[in-house]
Amino acid sequence: MAGRGRLLSCVCLAVFGLLCWVWVSLASLSDGLPHMEVLDAEERTAFQPQSALSDMEFSSVVSTYRGPGNRDRRRNKELPIVLWWTGGLFPHFPGDTERIDCSTSSCMVTSNRKVQLYKRTTSIIFYGTDFRAYEAPLPRLRHQTWALFHEESPMNNYILSHKPGIRIFNYTATFRRESDYALTLQWLPSLEYLLQPVAVSLQEKNRLRKEGLAPVLYMQSHCDVPSDRDRYVQELMKYIQVDSYGKCLNNKSLPERLVDTSTATGEEAQFMSFVSRYKFHLALENGLCPDYMTEKLWRPLHQGCVPVYRGSAVVADWMPNDHSVIVIDTFPSPKALADFLKRLDENDDEYVRYLEFKDRKHVTNTRLLEALDSREWGVNDMSKPNYLNGFECYVCEQENARLAAERAYSKDPQKNLPPQPKMANYSHMGCPLPSPGYGELQDLPADDGWMQTWPQDYWQSLDQAEGLESLIRHNESNPSLLWKHMQNLAVNRARGKH
Repeated sequence: MAGRGRLLSCVCLAVFGLLCWVWVSLASLSDGLPHMEVLDAEERTAFQPQSALSDMEFSSVVSTYRGPGNRDRRRNKELPIVLWWTGGLFPHFPGDTERIDCSTSSCMVTSNRKVQLYKRTTSIIFYGTDFRAYEAPLPRLRHQTWALFHEESPMNNYILSHKPGIRIFNYTATFRRESDYALTLQWLPSLEYLLQPVAVSLQEKNRLRKEGLAPVLYMQSHCDVPSDRDRYVQELMKYIQVDSYGKCLNNKSLPERLVDTSTATGEEAQFMSFVSRYKFHLALENGLCPDYMTEKLWRPLHQGCVPVYRGSAVVADWMPNDHSVIVIDTFPSPKALADFLKRLDENDDEYVRYLEFKDRKHVTNTRLLEALDSREWGVNDMSKPNYLNGFECYVCEQENARLAAERAYSKDPQKNLPPQPKMANYSHMGCPLPSPGYGELQDLPADDGWMQTWPQDYWQSLDQAEGLESLIRHNESNPSLLWKHMQNLAVNRARGKH
């Protein structure tokens, strides 16, 4: 696998004598429509939304907002167009087209794919979970940029974790702090959410422990995931009592009133009361990637339970203080972790130290505080835009600035520089190769289901990423040629050609 992560050099087209192909052309745009065939939306039935975001409700008043520095008085037909390629994610209601007036400039946004080939359509926004290399809108038009919105687990689309997969985009909004429009704290509504009083007192938790309640809770129904979390938990169970609900490693039944999984995702009161009785919550993400943190981590902190966490390797950067979460990977083995949890279970003074952040004065992480204070979007806060509206405005502002720079350069190239190329890189999304949740890869049996699924998916997605990059580089118009390009790349690789 040594050559799999290689960085393909940008291919500069000497015939045009200007910029790298991945930026797309910076040619001036006219105000009219191009004289070319417009593809019918029905001809490209791609991207069926698979995310809970598809059901998100959006305020109809968002479009009436005008940023404090917006003096853009152009008519709608004069504005650049931003196309949401994943139509089910269009963050406006009703209709499929809207004018947005952002902080300093305005755009038209739409989910109508009929505008894909318009010259005024300067950028296309894709939803990462539903982005498929074999459905990409080709040819990649020289006057358009591509933007990526991907807040979900890396397991949903590993193509974006590879350099050739992510660098086809110009703008990004992902859970990585390095992305252009970072969504790192998307699962944390506010600081007040963390500061809520402990839901169940330590005295009550100790009483429940004496009655037989396990010290550790595990609740999962999505069992086959890249992080291979069940393998680790199964080993941990040999050394400490774990009450496991859900479909994965189940050894306990939920009360009938809580069987509906929607009670968990919606933080229904009875469900929250039930799980908050446990001292420790196993909080293992389904994919391991820097800055990918979900409700599995934030919810126990909110309730006053101690998360036993595996997920983002840099999770400590976002915790309220340096003593609020137990990180699994700091222990040499599941047994060592179990021994530590047993000691905490028996020592009230040590246990409550993990809950000191409930007192505001013990929240010492300035990075967390500044990020919560400065983010422009809100979580369940109608006084702020949601992050979908926020990102489309980011793209709108970037595109207006790019077009203005193009016009200035075209008018007087001696006095003005052309717009600088902008391209996403590995740090905007990159996630590592999945590894076993416990033990070494070489020790797994040949028929191990996880081994046959996720490492293969990771490498196959790299092949697709390289294939799509090749399609774009060769200005192909038929995405079904992806497989041919992948085959050609594999043959050249076998022959030692790069």
